[in-house]
Formats: sequence, C-alpha cells, structure tokens
Amino acid sequence: MKDELKKARERIDALDQQIQGLISERARVAQDIRDIKAKNGGGNDHYRPAREAEVLRRTIARNQGPLPDDVMAKLMREIMSACLALESPLKVAYLGPEGTYTQAAVYKHFGHAVAARAAAAIDEIFRDVESGAAAYGVVPIENSTEGIVSSTLDWLAQTPLSICGEVWLPVHHHMLTNHESLADITHIYAHAQSFAQCRKWLDTKVPRAERIAVASNGLAARMVKEQGRGAAIAGQAAAEFYGLGVLASNIEDDPNNTTRFLVIGRQNPEPTGQDMTSLVMSAHKDRAGALFQLLEPFAQSGINLTKIESRPSRRAAWDYNFFVDLEGHQAEGKIRPVLDLVCSRAAFFKVLGSYPRAVV
Repeated sequence: MKDELKKARERIDALDQQIQGLISERARVAQDIRDIKAKNGGGNDHYRPAREAEVLRRTIARNQGPLPDDVMAKLMREIMSACLALESPLKVAYLGPEGTYTQAAVYKHFGHAVAARAAAAIDEIFRDVESGAAAYGVVPIENSTEGIVSSTLDWLAQTPLSICGEVWLPVHHHMLTNHESLADITHIYAHAQSFAQCRKWLDTKVPRAERIAVASNGLAARMVKEQGRGAAIAGQAAAEFYGLGVLASNIEDDPNNTTRFLVIGRQNPEPTGQDMTSLVMSAHKDRAGALFQLLEPFAQSGINLTKIESRPSRRAAWDYNFFVDLEGHQAEGKIRPVLDLVCSRAAFFKVLGSYPRAVV
C-alpha cells in the first residue's frame, strides 16, 4: 500500500510540474499578445467577452470528468484572469461593500485577478464606468423568485454604456450573527429582496425579529460586525470577510434561487452563436395596437423573446418603456432587419447590447 501511495503521489507531483509549466507558458503568450497590441496601437482593455465565452465553452466541451463542468470552467476562468491581469489589470465596479453577491458575481465572471471596486449604490456603478473610474461594472438585473431590479432597468435606458455580458449566480442565504441562538435575535439587516426570498423561513423561525432593509447584504453583515449584535442575511463570503458566525444556512425559500447580473461597459462583443440581445422601446400611446405592432415582427421572423418588462419612462405620466430580451445577436442577418423595422414603429427605441449568454 505504501509503495502504491508513493507512486501515485509522485505521479501527482509530476503532473503539477507540467501544469505549472503550461500555465507559465500561457502567461508568457498573454504578454506577447499585450506587446503585439501595443505595437499596433491597441488600447489597454484586453478583455474580450466573446473570446472568453468561447474559451469557457470549449473547456466544458472537452471536459471528461471526474471534475464537473462548473469546477473545470472556474479553474480555467482563474487562469484566464491571472493572464489577463498581466496584459492590463481590469477595474470592475460592483455593489458593495465587500461580501455582497454582486462581488461574488464579479469574481465568477472575471476571476479574482481583477481590481474589484465597491460602489455604494447601483447608480454609482454606472457613473464609475461612464467616467472611466472602472472599465466595467456588474449590476443585478433580476432574481428567479423576486423578479426585476427596477433601478438597474431605469439606468440602462439612459446610459451610453452597453451590456457586454451576463452572470447567473446561485444565491444561498445564511443567517450571520454573533448570537448563539435564534431566540436572542431582536433585529435582522438585509437587502429588501433577500427578506422577500426568505420570507417563509423568517416567519417561522424568527417571527418577532425586526426586519431592517439596507442597501446590500454586504452592508448588513458589516453593520452586524460593527454593532456586535443583531443578525444579517448574507452569503458565505460575507461571513468569512466579517468574521461572523453562521447560525443557519440556506434559509432561502426556493433552493433554486438564482440572481442574474449584467456586465456593463463600452464594448460591443462580436457574435458567438450563443448570444442574447437586450433592448428598450416604447409604443405610441395614441395608436391602437401600437405595442402589438412592436412585438409582431419578432413572432413573424421566428425570433424568441425570453423576457419583457415594463417600467415608467419618466418622460410623461402613464408613458412606459418596455425592456425586451431576445435570443441572438443584433448583427445576425435574421435579426438586424427586424430591429430596424421595430425601431421605425417605436416612439423610442434603443439596443442595450448583444452579448454572450452565461456559460455556467
């Protein structure tokens, strides 16, 4: 048995050496790419959403186990992140403070080699990217159980930035506190959506505790840490960052609870064959069937709409913007004419971006 273990460990050591050598070689090629771009007048932004999505999809397609696809993709993402940082470190704004789910979405999409920049509110994320303080921003757009994040939609309608990626993050809420019993908890901090996602559990386990809504779950954890009392609903990353105990795990009512995030920036990714396009439009209020006329061309052309949401446009009372997600890229031959036709019929029309679909 000892000889078998020794041989197996020697084999692992040899493989580790090969893996490390290949990673170093990949990093040197990344540096070569940086130099080639510099010679040809390329900018400092070396992140390419379409390219990186294709690399991850090929990684999953090659995977033969025993590691699952999401783990293999995560490993490749971190290698790509480290190599990209050699070319030009990315600054990415997110909804802070540290320990939020938005920060977790940043690391899932970009890897841990980015310079993550915390913002106090969603509007600050947009302003950071618009001003150049950050190259990209990550903003929550919708939750699988509680629906849309309205402030993100409102900013998308007015920003000059584009959507250039999406992230799907499974969300598991934990009760973080320094107390040893649920009976000791008199008040709980969390984002309003998190309270809604845990409503049944809270009503059953801590029905008398006061629920105090704050800007983010990371802020909730920080407040509990600073005050030394109360509890916060947040993720495992917040527990580790703020040194709080986990009194109860996975308290969300829906075990499949997932939040979708958007990556915003100035890029317009090229088609990958597995893309989404988001747009916002409004119908002429004085025309009967105006909304139908906007949606009809999509159905006639066989373009699948995956979501439609309405929000007050703020241009006039009872005037609405309609936010639409569709399958495909705006540059595709089937889609471009349809968008042009819908634009001609709309009172307001704007393509928010075409981007690779979330890989895992």
